Amino acid sequence: MLPQTLLIDADDTLWENNIYFERAIASFISFLNHHQFSPEQVRAVLNDVERECVVKHGYGLHSFAHALVDTFERLSVEHPVEFLPEIPETLQYLAARHRLILMTKGAIAEQTGKIERSGVKEFFAAIEIVAEKDVAAYSSIIEKYELARDSTWMIGNSPRSDINPALAAGLHAVFVPHGDTWILEHDEVQQATPPQQLLIVGSFAELREHF
Repeated sequence: MLPQTLLIDADDTLWENNIYFERAIASFISFLNHHQFSPEQVRAVLNDVERECVVKHGYGLHSFAHALVDTFERLSVEHPVEFLPEIPETLQYLAARHRLILMTKGAIAEQTGKIERSGVKEFFAAIEIVAEKDVAAYSSIIEKYELARDSTWMIGNSPRSDINPALAAGLHAVFVPHGDTWILEHDEVQQATPPQQLLIVGSFAELREHF
């Protein structure tokens, strides 16, 4: 295979992320110990509230919440990055053969910190942290790095953010399912329109068999 450009997701593709939110939600539900709603019903309400908050407020917080978060960050120890199986070895393998660009979304300071702590920055030609991963974001990256659509792939675990908008932008995609993908990232995986390609692999390490 000729050298390709691989856009690679970070959270829940390279390292665990959503499981920590799931643990926090489980603790919240247990603490609430609601007498009228079951844990499943409480979680359903929480999912609805999260959807509403994303629409109304994006991924930021009000000033009071910011104050609480800032205090927490200053007093707490940063959680170490917990890689999924064979991530560093696979990145090293891919970086020797292709151009890797890390494309992740979220708060810049938080994502930058995780990238620095992970030690994988050396494998990437560029790092892109975006507010949202939609067709416009992918089109912007394509233009910025002068990427050829027929040799550029988006690799990630999220149908909503990694796979579907990348395909819509004319890129190839590799879907790496994760059992704990955030519910707001769930979506039906769209089919690729030839000559586009969509690969589905069981693990990130399997990329070595394709690239």
